[in-house]
Amino acid sequence: MRMRKKKHGEERIQACAELLIEDPSTLIADPASPFSDKSKGLCLEIGCGKGNFAVGTAKARPHENLIAMEKVPDVCCIALEKAMACRDERPDNLRFIIGNADNLSEWFPEHCLDRIYLNFSDPWPKAGHAKRRLTHRIFLERYKRILKEDGRLIFKTDNVGLFDFSLESFEEFGCTVEWMTRDLHNSERAADNVMTEYEKNWSEKGFTINSAIVRFN
Repeated sequence: MRMRKKKHGEERIQACAELLIEDPSTLIADPASPFSDKSKGLCLEIGCGKGNFAVGTAKARPHENLIAMEKVPDVCCIALEKAMACRDERPDNLRFIIGNADNLSEWFPEHCLDRIYLNFSDPWPKAGHAKRRLTHRIFLERYKRILKEDGRLIFKTDNVGLFDFSLESFEEFGCTVEWMTRDLHNSERAADNVMTEYEKNWSEKGFTINSAIVRFN
């Protein structure tokens, strides 16, 4: 479902400008430049939605800096406002980009990220749309380029078809799946899991969540 256009969306986004990275060249020159403490690890969430995961992770992992990317401005507006509302409750470790995974090389230099989060990406279920899936080889190439050698991809989805496709894609690309589950909320990692808005709603309806931690060799 397409989100209704936000009233005064552009003005609302600019009101949160202190958390928004608008110039890709600043990250290319120094990926840690938006943050007050540049010594922290740097992570990226692709497709942050309304920001629950980004805000929750920034609070739960104060030793890391997180950049949350969202391609839809009206959705990112909600995430930005959510982050602004609680900026005094967490360290200065969260920023946002309005952009998408097609343009990662324009934003990030090689081998700068410790972790990439993919949370409930569009499954693109039609066979002809496989190349649009964020775990297709096309995107894995991009992630490998910007992840550090010991970096990790953290993947969550409720879609079984996308999860099966992703596991095959990881194997074919030569990745190592260090950990996986088809029921995250009843796994040993449940306590540390930060839920997205979608994840919370879907799990309350009884659906299980698939997850994997992937290393690029």
